[in-house]
Amino acid sequence: MLNHSFSLSQVVGKYLLSPGSVPMPDGHYTASLSIRSGHGTATHDRVFRFVPQFRSAQAAVAYAMEQGMCLLRQPGLPA
Repeated sequence: MLNHSFSLSQVVGKYLLSPGSVPMPDGHYTASLSIRSGHGTATHDRVFRFVPQFRSAQAAVAYAMEQGMCLLRQPGLPA
């Protein structure tokens, strides 16, 4: 079950970053991130899932947002 934290979504330039956490069977969480751009039928959404596991959903969400900000600083964003 993917838990996107829409209340923590952030608009950065033309991109909407929506971090999320995924609970694992062992009680840990993995991080995910949606990077959305465009409008209407031209909307493009990329979802990234990250390998590290975290002890809390909040830590996973913070990591996802941090990774998203790093992606936006790179030239040629793959979104």
